[in-house]
Amino acid sequence: MTELLLTGPRPLSSTVISCAGVTKRFGRQQVLRGVDLAVKTGRVTAILGPNAAGKSTLIKLLLGLTRPDGGSLAVDGQAVGDDPRYRARIGYMPQQPRFPENLTGREVVRLLRDLRGHAVPEDDELFGAFGLPAELDKPVRTLSGGTRQKLNAATAFMFRPSLLILDEPTAGLDPVASGVLKAKIRAVREEGASVLLVSHLLSELEELVDDVIFLLDGAVEFEGSLRQLRTATSESKLERAIAHLMQRRAS
Repeated sequence: MTELLLTGPRPLSSTVISCAGVTKRFGRQQVLRGVDLAVKTGRVTAILGPNAAGKSTLIKLLLGLTRPDGGSLAVDGQAVGDDPRYRARIGYMPQQPRFPENLTGREVVRLLRDLRGHAVPEDDELFGAFGLPAELDKPVRTLSGGTRQKLNAATAFMFRPSLLILDEPTAGLDPVASGVLKAKIRAVREEGASVLLVSHLLSELEELVDDVIFLLDGAVEFEGSLRQLRTATSESKLERAIAHLMQRRAS
């Protein structure tokens, strides 16, 4: 980490995600190098970094899709390990939606309901806001990329998760749909949900995020609020602030 991390003591606050000394290697490639971070509850946090910084691997670890070689991870205070029940509290929107191609959108929704259980309260706001009801009886394979992405977003929010992990959420969405999704992100944050965003569209993130975690070469280069990042880099724009961090490391 660089001296830019020295932004004062971390405020006392509950955390929804905590990582301590997390390492991960794939073959000879060391992807994560002792990652320490804490994602605060009830805030929108951006995980940023260039390609191969470790963002995707960190998300896979949080979802239990792979395991760390060292260190520990916890979601809502529950260690990520053998018990998968913590994932019921997570709404995940992958960068590329992967639904069974032979099913209709409505059948996908029904399948998810069956997996989660019908007693779980649902949030169907995005289905209506995106105009999805008219598309749900079509096979997924016939849906446009934008419509698939809308279905991807709507199902992520569907079971009112306390933690949302959104990977490039506005990619493939038209400006109207993108605005709808961003408004939903703000709304669930106001309701107390925590949102973890991964995106390369820094101009969009600037209007959404409270906190920033910047990964570089598998380690945390900066962790703090957007205001702290601006102060530490003397840059008002998020894109320029991130560029400043990379240039600082290079020098």
